[in-house]
Amino acid sequence: MAPDAPAAPAAPDGPPQGKAFLTLLLVAAATGLVVSLAAWLFLEATHQTQVGVYDKLPEQLGYDSAPLWWPLPVCAIAGVITAAAIMRLPGFGGHIPAMGLAASPARPIDLPGVLLAALATVGLGIVLGPEAPLLALGSGLGIFAVHRAKKDAPQQLVTVLAAAGSFAAVAFLFESPMIAAVLMIEATGLGGRQLTFVLIPGLLASAIGSLVSIGLGSFTGLSTSGYAIGLLDLPDFPRPTVVDFLWTVPLAVAVALLCLAVVLLGRHVQPLVMRAPFLLIPIAGVAVAGLAIVFTQVTDKGVEQVLFSGQDAIGPLAANPGAWSVGALAAVLLFKGLAWGVSLGAFRGGPTFPAMFLGVAAGALASHLPGFDVTPAAAVGMGAGVVAVLRLPLSAVVLATLLTTNSGIGDTPLIIVGVVVAYVVTLALAPRLDARSPKMVELPKPAAEAPAAVRDTAPAGA
Repeated sequence: MAPDAPAAPAAPDGPPQGKAFLTLLLVAAATGLVVSLAAWLFLEATHQTQVGVYDKLPEQLGYDSAPLWWPLPVCAIAGVITAAAIMRLPGFGGHIPAMGLAASPARPIDLPGVLLAALATVGLGIVLGPEAPLLALGSGLGIFAVHRAKKDAPQQLVTVLAAAGSFAAVAFLFESPMIAAVLMIEATGLGGRQLTFVLIPGLLASAIGSLVSIGLGSFTGLSTSGYAIGLLDLPDFPRPTVVDFLWTVPLAVAVALLCLAVVLLGRHVQPLVMRAPFLLIPIAGVAVAGLAIVFTQVTDKGVEQVLFSGQDAIGPLAANPGAWSVGALAAVLLFKGLAWGVSLGAFRGGPTFPAMFLGVAAGALASHLPGFDVTPAAAVGMGAGVVAVLRLPLSAVVLATLLTTNSGIGDTPLIIVGVVVAYVVTLALAPRLDARSPKMVELPKPAAEAPAAVRDTAPAGA
């Protein structure tokens, strides 16, 4: 088992003044630029891997499209690569996604294993997203930069630049410094003088990350069309009705229960596959592929609706929920939920995007209820799914609100109600969830740990 997390550093007296503070901001901006470019390279690598393996390779082998059995060997190979990263490289392949979203910085030496496991997981179709490895990439590069510049750098400076790197990576992914700032502040528990010390450099780095993503003036940003969610194309919703409000509460409860059940499945899978990782993680990959194949046999949808994080599928589902029958929506909740649970325990990646997808799918299904509009249903489902998995209520509200701004502000109060209800349900069931969860199996880590997070914290959602 891994040793206990190191104690958090003492709270700094406050940000440096004058030239020292300007120097810190310049370094944070440079870190944001480098991390943004690295994040783009990683996201492009995962996207090109998906396209190459699932589209181009079958054509090169003489198929018109990938045959039905295609995901079976691909996901098995993903399991072999992930097992190798976990067992053979430093860092255990990154944090265990069944435990939520890690807020602690990653050591630079851990990055090859983290990125290899994530590339195999996200690129080859397993049901996890890229946000967790991007957080590790951002913090690891921030730590590497500061140590290269000054080997005996004070712990506070290392912590600040690690956080700035994470800010930039999340801002690049979501094309929004606001989402990055809220997520990082809430996940790390920043407050008081620590908030002042970390927030300004972090915001600057996240702004740089967002600019690299969306562009500046006549300069276009780096291409993110292959994996960017963007604002969801939902119908205009100027104000909620009483019926919308009444349906919000049971929908939030149902989504929270669904996501908690998936997390519990993932926590049971993890110690099981670690008994023989090189055998059982590939078998877990085959199970994920098998669930996707069975889904295609009971619906008229493709395997991609179950495979992958759901990052690319959220937009089309929200834009055209009428293309999905009630049965198909129920099936995707079941089969993608099971595949996600297996992935949470066996592979490496982030849990946020599958939670968002299942939340939107649950909302689309709930929109068939009498008088429940699809816009608030999808928005509430998304927020409830995120908060149930991450246990970060403000982040869930901001994420769901910003991604649905095209439809107006009428769904905002319902999002808040839904997130609060789901959060209360999650907290109420957390003791039972933890009691029913087996102990996670981790590999021993060397004595030289990564710098502590801004505060000594468990991963968000743990």
